[in-house]
Amino acid sequence: MPNVFQNLVSCKRVFRELKMLCFFKHENVLSALDILQPPHIDFFEEIYVVTELMQSDLHKIIVSPQPLSSDHAKVFLYQILRGLKYLHSAGILHRDIKPGNLLVNSNCVLKICDFGLARVEELDESRHMTQEVVTQYYRAPEILMGSRHYSNSIDIWSVGCIFAELLGRRILFQAQSPIQQVTEYSLRIR
Repeated sequence: MPNVFQNLVSCKRVFRELKMLCFFKHENVLSALDILQPPHIDFFEEIYVVTELMQSDLHKIIVSPQPLSSDHAKVFLYQILRGLKYLHSAGILHRDIKPGNLLVNSNCVLKICDFGLARVEELDESRHMTQEVVTQYYRAPEILMGSRHYSNSIDIWSVGCIFAELLGRRILFQAQSPIQQVTEYSLRIR
């Protein structure tokens, strides 16, 4: 994790991610095995987190020429949903589920990673969360429409988009702006 102390937002994001990586223990969620400390405090600009070796991510697999069977899609989908069930049962919204944040090892074991945008689910509707979450292609309609209160359904929407991408080998809803993204949804879902 480079430039850890670049600004306050970056510090908070890294701290949140480190807390979650150290806390979570699940087969389909990446966890920290160790955190390497710098030799001296003056060199404390980067943090090195040791995790299990994961050779690829789902994005690289989807865009690769290697064949993907429907069984592959089912196994990947099952593992994504297992990992999300674990996170959601802990009251955590990932808020950035996308193929690049789903690591895969040589045995096709998938792990959810990148908890920089993750948050504890806010049940108090008077407290608002940011709309600047989830890569646009995987963003749920309620976020695109400006909702500042949302649930774990935003992660599930992203999983549906990823499932379609696994089957079709291309991004399901691809637009240049949030408004075009909503238009794309309405045209495709009719």
